[in-house]
Amino acid sequence: MIPVVTPAEMAAIDEAAPEPVEVLIDRAARAVARSAVAMMGGVYGRRVVVVAGPGNNGADGRQAAAMLRQRGVRVRVVEPGEPGPLKDVDLVIDAAFGTGLRRSYRFPPVGDQVPVLAVDIPSGVDGLTGAVLGSPCAADRTVTFAAYKPGLLLEPGRSLAGRIEVVDIGLDVSGASIDLVEGADVADWLPVPDAVTHKWHHAVRIVGGSASMPGAPRLAARAAQRLGAGYVQLAIPGRIGDPTPVEAVAFDLGATEWGSAAASELERLGAVLIGPGLGLGHRDAVACAARDIDRALVLDGDALQSDLLDVVAARRAPTVLTPHGGEFARLVDGTVDDPVQATRTLAARCGAVVVHKGATTIVAAPDGPVLIVANGDPSLATAGTGDVLAGGITALLARGMDPLRASASAAWLHAEAGRGVSGLVASELPERMAALLGDR
Repeated sequence: MIPVVTPAEMAAIDEAAPEPVEVLIDRAARAVARSAVAMMGGVYGRRVVVVAGPGNNGADGRQAAAMLRQRGVRVRVVEPGEPGPLKDVDLVIDAAFGTGLRRSYRFPPVGDQVPVLAVDIPSGVDGLTGAVLGSPCAADRTVTFAAYKPGLLLEPGRSLAGRIEVVDIGLDVSGASIDLVEGADVADWLPVPDAVTHKWHHAVRIVGGSASMPGAPRLAARAAQRLGAGYVQLAIPGRIGDPTPVEAVAFDLGATEWGSAAASELERLGAVLIGPGLGLGHRDAVACAARDIDRALVLDGDALQSDLLDVVAARRAPTVLTPHGGEFARLVDGTVDDPVQATRTLAARCGAVVVHKGATTIVAAPDGPVLIVANGDPSLATAGTGDVLAGGITALLARGMDPLRASASAAWLHAEAGRGVSGLVASELPERMAALLGDR
Protein backbone atom coordinates (compact mmCIF):
# COMPACT_ATOMS: atom_id res chain seq x y z
CA MET A 1 0.00 0.00 0.00
CA ILE A 2 1.06 3.58 -0.62
CA PRO A 3 0.41 6.10 2.19
CA VAL A 4 -2.06 8.92 1.63
CA VAL A 5 -1.95 12.01 3.84
CA THR A 6 -4.16 15.07 3.99
CA PRO A 7 -2.70 18.55 3.47
CA ALA A 8 -2.96 19.22 7.22
CA GLU A 9 -1.17 15.97 8.01
CA MET A 10 1.48 16.79 5.41
CA ALA A 11 2.08 20.19 7.00
CA ALA A 12 2.60 18.51 10.38
CA ILE A 13 4.96 15.97 8.84
CA ASP A 14 6.97 18.77 7.22
CA GLU A 15 7.10 20.59 10.55
CA ALA A 16 8.40 17.48 12.32
CA ALA A 17 11.07 16.73 9.72
CA PRO A 18 14.50 16.13 11.29
CA GLU A 19 16.29 17.94 8.46
CA PRO A 20 16.23 21.61 7.42
CA VAL A 21 13.64 22.73 4.91
CA GLU A 22 16.44 23.64 2.49
CA VAL A 23 17.48 19.98 2.34
CA LEU A 24 13.93 18.86 1.64
CA ILE A 25 13.51 21.49 -1.08
CA ASP A 26 16.75 20.36 -2.71
CA ARG A 27 15.56 16.74 -2.80
CA ALA A 28 12.17 17.72 -4.13
CA ALA A 29 13.71 19.94 -6.79
CA ARG A 30 16.03 17.17 -7.97
CA ALA A 31 13.02 14.90 -8.43
CA VAL A 32 11.21 17.60 -10.40
CA ALA A 33 14.24 18.24 -12.58
CA ARG A 34 14.70 14.52 -13.30
CA SER A 35 11.07 14.19 -14.29
CA ALA A 36 11.30 17.29 -16.48
CA VAL A 37 14.29 15.91 -18.37
CA ALA A 38 12.51 12.58 -18.84
CA MET A 39 9.41 14.30 -20.20
CA MET A 40 11.48 16.37 -22.68
CA GLY A 41 13.65 13.43 -23.72
CA GLY A 42 16.85 15.33 -22.99
CA VAL A 43 18.21 18.83 -22.33
CA TYR A 44 19.87 20.01 -25.53
CA GLY A 45 18.05 23.03 -26.94
CA ARG A 46 15.11 22.57 -24.59
CA ARG A 47 13.07 25.49 -23.29
CA VAL A 48 11.09 25.47 -20.04
CA VAL A 49 8.78 27.89 -18.24
CA VAL A 50 8.39 27.47 -14.47
CA VAL A 51 5.39 29.11 -12.80
CA ALA A 52 6.70 29.51 -9.25
CA GLY A 53 4.59 30.74 -6.33
CA PRO A 54 5.54 32.19 -2.94
CA GLY A 55 5.64 29.05 -0.73
CA ASN A 56 7.65 25.84 -0.56
CA ASN A 57 5.99 24.68 -3.75
CA GLY A 58 7.39 27.70 -5.54
CA ALA A 59 10.78 27.14 -3.89
CA ASP A 60 10.81 23.60 -5.28
CA GLY A 61 10.12 25.03 -8.74
CA ARG A 62 12.82 27.71 -8.53
CA GLN A 63 15.42 25.25 -7.34
CA ALA A 64 14.46 22.84 -10.11
CA ALA A 65 14.81 25.72 -12.58
CA ALA A 66 18.36 26.38 -11.35
CA MET A 67 19.24 22.70 -11.72
CA LEU A 68 17.88 22.59 -15.25
CA ARG A 69 19.87 25.71 -16.18
CA GLN A 70 23.02 24.00 -14.95
CA ARG A 71 22.31 21.24 -17.45
CA GLY A 72 21.91 23.67 -20.34
CA VAL A 73 18.15 24.08 -20.44
CA ARG A 74 16.85 27.56 -21.21
CA VAL A 75 14.53 28.32 -18.30
CA ARG A 76 12.22 31.25 -17.62
CA VAL A 77 10.63 31.62 -14.18
CA VAL A 78 7.36 33.56 -13.96
CA GLU A 79 5.06 34.56 -11.11
CA PRO A 80 1.61 32.93 -10.74
CA GLY A 81 -0.18 36.16 -11.69
CA GLU A 82 1.70 36.79 -14.93
CA PRO A 83 -0.53 36.42 -18.00
CA GLY A 84 -0.11 33.70 -20.57
CA PRO A 85 -0.20 32.04 -22.89
CA LEU A 86 2.81 29.89 -22.06
CA LYS A 87 3.84 28.69 -25.49
CA ASP A 88 6.83 28.11 -27.74
CA VAL A 89 8.44 25.99 -25.02
CA ASP A 90 9.07 22.27 -24.53
CA LEU A 91 7.64 22.06 -21.01
CA VAL A 92 5.69 24.07 -18.43
CA ILE A 93 6.37 23.32 -14.78
CA ASP A 94 3.46 24.20 -12.49
CA ALA A 95 4.94 25.12 -9.11
CA ALA A 96 2.51 27.94 -8.39
CA PHE A 97 0.65 26.58 -5.36
CA GLY A 98 0.63 23.30 -3.48
CA THR A 99 -1.88 21.20 -1.58
CA GLY A 100 -2.60 23.89 0.99
CA LEU A 101 -4.31 26.27 -1.48
CA ARG A 102 -7.78 27.29 -0.28
CA ARG A 103 -8.65 30.12 -2.68
CA SER A 104 -9.49 30.31 -6.35
CA TYR A 105 -6.56 30.38 -8.76
CA ARG A 106 -6.49 30.60 -12.55
CA PHE A 107 -3.42 29.05 -14.16
CA PRO A 108 -2.10 30.91 -17.22
CA PRO A 109 -3.19 29.44 -20.57
CA VAL A 110 -0.75 26.90 -21.97
CA GLY A 111 -0.06 26.53 -25.67
CA ASP A 112 -1.34 23.59 -27.64
CA GLN A 113 0.77 20.45 -27.42
CA VAL A 114 2.91 21.87 -24.59
CA PRO A 115 3.27 19.24 -21.81
CA VAL A 116 2.78 20.26 -18.19
CA LEU A 117 4.56 18.90 -15.11
CA ALA A 118 2.85 19.70 -11.81
CA VAL A 119 4.80 19.96 -8.56
CA ASP A 120 2.96 18.12 -5.75
CA ILE A 121 -0.52 18.83 -7.22
CA PRO A 122 -1.90 20.87 -10.13
CA SER A 123 -2.32 24.42 -8.82
CA GLY A 124 -6.00 25.10 -8.26
CA VAL A 125 -6.93 21.55 -7.20
CA ASP A 126 -8.00 21.12 -3.57
CA GLY A 127 -5.48 18.77 -1.98
CA LEU A 128 -8.08 17.38 0.40
CA THR A 129 -11.09 16.78 -1.86
CA GLY A 130 -9.87 16.93 -5.47
CA ALA A 131 -12.32 19.78 -6.16
CA VAL A 132 -11.41 22.54 -8.58
CA LEU A 133 -10.52 25.93 -7.10
CA GLY A 134 -10.66 28.23 -10.10
CA SER A 135 -9.09 27.03 -13.36
CA PRO A 136 -6.20 24.61 -12.89
CA CYS A 137 -4.21 23.36 -15.84
CA ALA A 138 -4.40 19.64 -16.58
CA ALA A 139 -0.96 18.12 -16.01
CA ASP A 140 0.56 15.33 -18.03
CA ARG A 141 2.53 14.28 -14.99
CA THR A 142 2.59 15.19 -11.29
CA VAL A 143 5.54 14.69 -8.97
CA THR A 144 4.28 14.53 -5.38
CA PHE A 145 6.36 14.06 -2.26
CA ALA A 146 6.39 11.42 0.50
CA ALA A 147 2.79 10.26 -0.01
CA TYR A 148 -0.31 10.62 -2.12
CA LYS A 149 -2.74 13.40 -1.22
CA PRO A 150 -6.49 12.71 -1.36
CA GLY A 151 -6.95 15.40 -3.99
CA LEU A 152 -4.73 13.44 -6.38
CA LEU A 153 -7.00 10.39 -6.10
CA LEU A 154 -10.47 11.99 -6.02
CA GLU A 155 -12.09 13.41 -9.13
CA PRO A 156 -11.67 15.80 -10.80
CA GLY A 157 -8.20 16.15 -9.28
CA ARG A 158 -7.34 12.59 -10.26
CA SER A 159 -7.90 13.30 -13.96
CA LEU A 160 -6.14 16.67 -13.80
CA ALA A 161 -3.00 15.18 -12.22
CA GLY A 162 -2.07 12.91 -15.13
CA ARG A 163 0.52 10.28 -14.36
CA ILE A 164 1.52 10.52 -10.68
CA GLU A 165 4.98 9.84 -9.30
CA VAL A 166 5.44 9.63 -5.52
CA VAL A 167 8.99 10.58 -4.47
CA ASP A 168 10.59 9.81 -1.13
CA ILE A 169 12.39 12.91 0.17
CA GLY A 170 13.05 11.59 3.67
CA LEU A 171 9.80 12.44 5.46
CA ASP A 172 8.18 10.04 7.91
CA VAL A 173 4.67 9.12 6.71
CA SER A 174 4.46 5.87 8.68
CA GLY A 175 1.61 7.25 10.78
CA ALA A 176 -0.74 7.62 7.80
CA SER A 177 -4.20 6.16 8.42
CA ILE A 178 -5.17 6.27 4.73
CA ASP A 179 -3.58 4.01 2.13
CA LEU A 180 -3.90 3.45 -1.60
CA VAL A 181 -4.48 -0.22 -2.46
CA GLU A 182 -2.27 -1.85 -5.10
CA GLY A 183 -2.60 -5.20 -6.83
CA ALA A 184 0.26 -6.67 -4.80
CA ASP A 185 -1.67 -5.92 -1.61
CA VAL A 186 -4.72 -7.80 -2.86
CA ALA A 187 -2.56 -10.76 -3.85
CA ASP A 188 -1.10 -10.88 -0.33
CA TRP A 189 -4.50 -10.61 1.38
CA LEU A 190 -6.46 -13.19 -0.57
CA PRO A 191 -6.79 -16.48 1.32
CA VAL A 192 -5.46 -19.71 -0.18
CA PRO A 193 -7.80 -22.72 0.22
CA ASP A 194 -6.37 -25.62 2.17
CA ALA A 195 -6.59 -29.29 1.25
CA VAL A 196 -9.74 -29.97 3.29
CA THR A 197 -11.83 -27.05 2.02
CA HIS A 198 -15.36 -27.96 0.98
CA LYS A 199 -18.38 -26.02 -0.28
CA TRP A 200 -19.87 -25.21 3.11
CA HIS A 201 -16.69 -23.53 4.33
CA HIS A 202 -17.47 -20.49 2.15
CA ALA A 203 -21.25 -20.58 1.79
CA VAL A 204 -23.32 -17.41 1.33
CA ARG A 205 -26.97 -16.37 1.14
CA ILE A 206 -28.13 -13.55 -1.12
CA VAL A 207 -31.50 -11.87 -0.56
CA GLY A 208 -32.66 -9.45 -3.22
CA GLY A 209 -34.51 -8.97 -6.46
CA SER A 210 -37.98 -7.79 -7.34
CA ALA A 211 -40.38 -7.86 -10.27
CA SER A 212 -38.54 -4.97 -11.93
CA MET A 213 -34.99 -6.04 -11.03
CA PRO A 214 -34.74 -9.85 -11.02
CA GLY A 215 -31.26 -9.80 -12.53
CA ALA A 216 -29.51 -7.90 -9.74
CA PRO A 217 -29.28 -10.76 -7.20
CA ARG A 218 -28.28 -13.15 -9.96
CA LEU A 219 -25.34 -10.92 -10.86
CA ALA A 220 -24.37 -10.83 -7.18
CA ALA A 221 -24.68 -14.62 -6.97
CA ARG A 222 -22.48 -15.17 -10.00
CA ALA A 223 -19.84 -12.84 -8.60
CA ALA A 224 -19.91 -14.65 -5.27
CA GLN A 225 -19.46 -17.97 -7.04
CA ARG A 226 -16.55 -16.71 -9.12
CA LEU A 227 -14.77 -15.20 -6.11
CA GLY A 228 -14.80 -18.41 -4.13
CA ALA A 229 -18.18 -18.93 -2.49
CA GLY A 230 -18.52 -22.70 -2.46
CA TYR A 231 -22.30 -22.65 -2.01
CA VAL A 232 -24.73 -19.86 -2.88
CA GLN A 233 -28.33 -19.67 -1.71
CA LEU A 234 -30.41 -17.15 -3.64
CA ALA A 235 -33.69 -15.80 -2.28
CA ILE A 236 -35.97 -13.39 -4.15
CA PRO A 237 -38.74 -12.46 -1.66
CA GLY A 238 -42.15 -13.57 -2.83
CA ARG A 239 -40.92 -15.49 -5.85
CA ILE A 240 -41.02 -19.06 -4.58
CA GLY A 241 -39.09 -21.46 -6.74
CA ASP A 242 -37.81 -18.64 -8.92
CA PRO A 243 -35.15 -19.76 -11.40
CA THR A 244 -31.64 -19.28 -10.07
CA PRO A 245 -28.23 -18.89 -11.67
CA VAL A 246 -26.35 -22.01 -12.62
CA GLU A 247 -25.02 -23.75 -9.50
CA ALA A 248 -26.93 -21.51 -7.06
CA VAL A 249 -29.76 -23.00 -5.03
CA ALA A 250 -33.11 -21.49 -4.12
CA PHE A 251 -33.94 -20.33 -0.60
CA ASP A 252 -37.61 -19.43 -0.50
CA LEU A 253 -38.87 -16.32 1.30
CA GLY A 254 -42.34 -14.83 1.53
CA ALA A 255 -43.20 -11.56 -0.14
CA THR A 256 -43.38 -9.61 3.14
CA GLU A 257 -42.18 -10.00 6.72
CA TRP A 258 -39.42 -12.29 5.55
CA GLY A 259 -36.75 -10.95 7.91
CA SER A 260 -36.88 -13.80 10.45
CA ALA A 261 -36.83 -16.41 7.71
CA ALA A 262 -33.84 -14.74 6.06
CA ALA A 263 -31.98 -15.01 9.38
CA SER A 264 -32.80 -18.71 9.85
CA GLU A 265 -30.74 -21.80 9.04
CA LEU A 266 -27.45 -19.92 9.07
CA GLU A 267 -25.39 -22.58 10.81
CA ARG A 268 -23.38 -23.51 7.72
CA LEU A 269 -23.20 -20.07 6.11
CA GLY A 270 -20.29 -17.64 6.29
CA ALA A 271 -21.90 -14.41 5.10
CA VAL A 272 -25.20 -12.91 3.95
CA LEU A 273 -25.93 -10.20 1.38
CA ILE A 274 -29.21 -8.27 1.42
CA GLY A 275 -30.34 -5.65 -1.04
CA PRO A 276 -29.42 -6.03 -4.73
CA GLY A 277 -32.54 -5.20 -6.73
CA LEU A 278 -34.71 -5.59 -3.64
CA GLY A 279 -36.90 -2.55 -4.23
CA LEU A 280 -38.47 -0.33 -1.60
CA GLY A 281 -41.01 -1.37 0.99
CA HIS A 282 -38.94 -3.94 2.91
CA ARG A 283 -37.68 -1.72 5.73
CA ASP A 284 -39.06 -3.87 8.58
CA ALA A 285 -37.88 -7.14 7.05
CA VAL A 286 -34.36 -5.76 6.48
CA ALA A 287 -34.25 -4.44 10.05
CA CYS A 288 -35.38 -7.80 11.45
CA ALA A 289 -32.82 -9.69 9.38
CA ALA A 290 -30.01 -7.31 10.32
CA ARG A 291 -30.82 -7.74 14.03
CA ASP A 292 -31.03 -11.52 13.89
CA ILE A 293 -28.28 -12.50 11.46
CA ASP A 294 -25.22 -13.50 13.46
CA ARG A 295 -22.95 -13.75 10.43
CA ALA A 296 -21.03 -11.20 8.40
CA LEU A 297 -23.62 -9.11 6.60
CA VAL A 298 -23.43 -6.92 3.49
CA LEU A 299 -26.18 -4.35 2.94
CA ASP A 300 -26.47 -3.01 -0.58
CA GLY A 301 -28.87 -1.01 -2.75
CA ASP A 302 -32.38 -0.63 -1.33
CA ALA A 303 -31.31 -2.16 1.99
CA LEU A 304 -29.30 1.01 2.65
CA GLN A 305 -31.72 3.16 4.62
CA SER A 306 -30.70 5.87 7.07
CA ASP A 307 -33.27 4.81 9.68
CA LEU A 308 -31.56 1.40 9.88
CA LEU A 309 -28.18 2.75 10.97
CA ASP A 310 -28.96 2.24 14.66
CA VAL A 311 -29.84 -1.38 13.91
CA VAL A 312 -26.52 -1.79 12.13
CA ALA A 313 -24.65 -0.14 15.02
CA ALA A 314 -26.14 -2.64 17.46
CA ARG A 315 -24.94 -5.66 15.49
CA ARG A 316 -22.09 -7.72 16.95
CA ALA A 317 -21.10 -9.54 13.74
CA PRO A 318 -19.24 -7.64 10.99
CA THR A 319 -21.29 -5.46 8.68
CA VAL A 320 -20.42 -3.84 5.34
CA LEU A 321 -22.43 -1.04 3.71
CA THR A 322 -21.92 -0.42 -0.02
CA PRO A 323 -23.51 2.94 -0.98
CA HIS A 324 -22.90 4.75 -4.24
CA GLY A 325 -22.81 8.55 -4.15
CA GLY A 326 -26.56 9.12 -4.09
CA GLU A 327 -27.17 6.46 -1.46
CA PHE A 328 -24.31 7.84 0.63
CA ALA A 329 -25.81 11.33 0.58
CA ARG A 330 -29.11 9.90 1.81
CA LEU A 331 -27.39 7.98 4.61
CA VAL A 332 -25.63 11.10 5.87
CA ASP A 333 -28.61 13.33 5.11
CA GLY A 334 -26.75 15.97 3.17
CA THR A 335 -24.07 16.92 0.71
CA VAL A 336 -20.52 15.63 1.08
CA ASP A 337 -17.67 18.13 1.00
CA ASP A 338 -14.86 15.84 2.15
CA PRO A 339 -15.56 12.29 0.89
CA VAL A 340 -12.81 10.58 2.88
CA GLN A 341 -13.74 12.14 6.21
CA ALA A 342 -17.46 11.67 5.56
CA THR A 343 -16.93 7.97 4.85
CA ARG A 344 -14.83 7.58 7.96
CA THR A 345 -17.47 9.36 10.05
CA LEU A 346 -20.30 7.18 8.76
CA ALA A 347 -18.27 4.03 9.44
CA ALA A 348 -17.67 5.13 13.03
CA ARG A 349 -21.31 6.15 13.44
CA CYS A 350 -22.72 2.74 12.55
CA GLY A 351 -19.82 0.47 13.52
CA ALA A 352 -19.57 -0.94 10.01
CA VAL A 353 -17.14 -0.94 7.12
CA VAL A 354 -18.42 1.55 4.55
CA VAL A 355 -17.61 1.11 0.86
CA HIS A 356 -18.27 4.53 -0.66
CA LYS A 357 -18.43 3.65 -4.34
CA GLY A 358 -17.45 6.07 -7.07
CA ALA A 359 -14.81 6.86 -9.68
CA THR A 360 -12.49 6.40 -6.71
CA THR A 361 -13.83 4.02 -4.07
CA ILE A 362 -13.24 4.83 -0.40
CA VAL A 363 -13.35 1.96 2.10
CA ALA A 364 -13.45 3.02 5.75
CA ALA A 365 -13.32 0.91 8.91
CA PRO A 366 -15.22 1.97 12.03
CA ASP A 367 -11.99 2.32 14.00
CA GLY A 368 -10.40 4.78 11.59
CA PRO A 369 -8.26 3.14 8.86
CA VAL A 370 -9.20 3.99 5.28
CA LEU A 371 -8.26 2.18 2.07
CA ILE A 372 -8.62 3.89 -1.30
CA VAL A 373 -9.16 2.01 -4.56
CA ALA A 374 -8.31 4.18 -7.57
CA ASN A 375 -7.66 1.78 -10.45
CA GLY A 376 -11.10 2.00 -12.04
CA ASP A 377 -12.32 4.01 -15.00
CA PRO A 378 -15.66 4.95 -16.64
CA SER A 379 -16.05 1.44 -18.09
CA LEU A 380 -17.75 0.44 -14.83
CA ALA A 381 -20.42 3.14 -15.14
CA THR A 382 -23.05 0.68 -16.32
CA ALA A 383 -26.06 -0.99 -14.71
CA GLY A 384 -25.41 -3.99 -12.49
CA THR A 385 -21.76 -3.47 -11.71
CA GLY A 386 -22.57 -2.55 -8.11
CA ASP A 387 -24.43 -5.84 -7.66
CA VAL A 388 -21.33 -7.69 -8.85
CA LEU A 389 -19.17 -5.84 -6.33
CA ALA A 390 -21.57 -6.64 -3.47
CA GLY A 391 -21.49 -10.34 -4.35
CA GLY A 392 -17.71 -10.32 -4.49
CA ILE A 393 -17.39 -8.70 -1.06
CA THR A 394 -19.80 -11.27 0.39
CA ALA A 395 -17.77 -14.17 -1.01
CA LEU A 396 -14.50 -12.85 0.42
CA LEU A 397 -16.13 -12.34 3.82
CA ALA A 398 -17.33 -15.94 3.72
CA ARG A 399 -13.77 -17.00 2.94
CA GLY A 400 -12.65 -15.50 6.23
CA MET A 401 -11.17 -12.16 5.23
CA ASP A 402 -11.61 -9.24 7.58
CA PRO A 403 -14.28 -6.78 6.36
CA LEU A 404 -11.93 -3.91 5.47
CA ARG A 405 -9.59 -5.99 3.34
CA ALA A 406 -12.38 -8.09 1.87
CA SER A 407 -14.16 -4.94 0.72
CA ALA A 408 -11.05 -3.26 -0.65
CA SER A 409 -9.88 -6.45 -2.38
CA ALA A 410 -13.22 -6.99 -4.09
CA ALA A 411 -13.30 -3.32 -5.11
CA TRP A 412 -9.80 -3.52 -6.59
CA LEU A 413 -10.57 -6.74 -8.51
CA HIS A 414 -13.87 -5.24 -9.69
CA ALA A 415 -12.17 -2.08 -10.98
CA GLU A 416 -9.26 -3.92 -12.55
CA ALA A 417 -11.55 -6.39 -14.31
CA GLY A 418 -13.47 -3.60 -16.00
CA ARG A 419 -10.63 -1.19 -16.69
CA GLY A 420 -10.33 -0.15 -20.31
CA VAL A 421 -13.09 -2.49 -21.54
CA SER A 422 -15.19 -0.75 -24.18
CA GLY A 423 -18.89 -1.63 -24.02
CA LEU A 424 -18.55 -3.57 -20.77
CA VAL A 425 -21.70 -5.18 -19.39
CA ALA A 426 -21.99 -6.26 -15.78
CA SER A 427 -22.48 -9.95 -16.54
CA GLU A 428 -18.95 -10.08 -17.97
CA LEU A 429 -17.33 -8.91 -14.75
CA PRO A 430 -17.49 -12.07 -12.59
CA GLU A 431 -15.46 -14.13 -15.05
CA ARG A 432 -13.00 -11.30 -15.60
CA MET A 433 -12.57 -10.92 -11.83
CA ALA A 434 -12.02 -14.66 -11.43
CA ALA A 435 -9.33 -14.57 -14.12
CA LEU A 436 -7.40 -12.06 -12.02
CA LEU A 437 -7.31 -14.54 -9.15
CA GLY A 438 -5.24 -17.01 -11.15
CA ASP A 439 -4.91 -20.33 -9.40
CA ARG A 440 -5.83 -19.12 -5.92
